[in-house]
Amino acid sequence: MKIKRVEHIAIAVNDMEKEGQALEHIFGLKKDYDEQIGETRLAMYPIGETSIELLEAVGPSSKVQDWINEKGQSLFHLCFEVEDIDGALAELKEKGVALLDKEPRSGHGGSRIAFIDPKATGNILIELAELPDGH
Repeated sequence: MKIKRVEHIAIAVNDMEKEGQALEHIFGLKKDYDEQIGETRLAMYPIGETSIELLEAVGPSSKVQDWINEKGQSLFHLCFEVEDIDGALAELKEKGVALLDKEPRSGHGGSRIAFIDPKATGNILIELAELPDGH
């Protein structure tokens, strides 16, 4: 599997507006875009080749809300950009790595994503993302 870069670092937050303003005020970051996927709202703040992704629950069944209820506002996951997500998942399956997503699904900015089971990665949630052409 070819990992191209750390695509983003996701942080689960209670109040996206407040935390986004803090990133802008303290570090001078500018929001690239925001969107809602299911019951989760996200905002991307680029830093060089990587972004900080803020995640806020907007519905009761959001995994972000479950996370905040259990662990509080904190680091949620790391996302690695991969060249070929189908190939990456096939390689991980071959290695016997536990996956939360056995097939890619739709993700941020039109990407195709899949998550590795944190039990396989030292209790760190890792997302793999294949970005659409031109990103």
